[in-house]
Amino acid sequence: MSYAVEVNNLEVNFGDLRAVNGVTLNVNYGEVVALLGPNGAGKTTLVETLLGFRSPNAGTVRLHGLNPMRDHREVVIRTGALLQRGGVWAPMSPRDVLRLTASYYDAPRNIGELLSLLDLDRCQKTPWRRLSGGEQQRTLLALALLGRPRALVLDEPTTSVDPEGRQVIRDLITAERDRGCALFLTTHELNEAERLASRLVIMHQGRVLIQGTLDELAGTPEMIVQSSGPVDPAAFASLLRCQVTLDNPLQLRCGVASTPERIALVSNYLASIGLSMVSLRTRASLEERYLALISEERNDAPS
Repeated sequence: MSYAVEVNNLEVNFGDLRAVNGVTLNVNYGEVVALLGPNGAGKTTLVETLLGFRSPNAGTVRLHGLNPMRDHREVVIRTGALLQRGGVWAPMSPRDVLRLTASYYDAPRNIGELLSLLDLDRCQKTPWRRLSGGEQQRTLLALALLGRPRALVLDEPTTSVDPEGRQVIRDLITAERDRGCALFLTTHELNEAERLASRLVIMHQGRVLIQGTLDELAGTPEMIVQSSGPVDPAAFASLLRCQVTLDNPLQLRCGVASTPERIALVSNYLASIGLSMVSLRTRASLEERYLALISEERNDAPS
């Protein structure tokens, strides 16, 4: 199978520091893969290597089957990128920089369409230095889309973007996925990853801890019940015949899969003691799973 993005046993070193350590992952066309991890996990180094700005010490990276260093020109033509480090010459406006960059492509996207798509119409003549952080970020994203890329590599695409701008970017990512573009994005925003990604990759200290779909990363099915008042976990454990722990005084985590019968049991029991069920989840949230994985990794690390 031919992947849009393919990374195999990648290692990248900075002197004695191994910033990326044996990473393997792939992204299909028409798929969104989110790369998660704390600061220093190696996410940006991986992205820069993937785009041909750094040379691997071991392993391979491929974009569209091409070596991003040897075949850099072809990779640039087929790939749009948004990096954390970068900008535009201060006097230039979004319209100016899009017009200039469009001249480098044989068949660029329509500039007016991109300005409208990314809600830049009102500031299209504003110099870069006077744009808000969100407007600058959306301008950079417009540049990444200009050449009709078959893959997009986006490093923290919603940084400095307000809620309205985030929705614009979400819609754009979904539209690009639907037209068959491969999207590889890094983010600290777990809610964004949960909304957008087909698969997730979690890195820590240069290594991949786990990767898979949201369901695969969520772990064992369980009932996470939030009640309108405090409940004795022992009573719940007896009722459901499973282990029950308290996340907080109003939230119980029950080690059993959710079924209509069990939901009815819980609802009836809560009603019998004058309480009600405020919410029910059947899996750990991505944030809960992510924090647990990072915590386990830190606890297991040699001191």
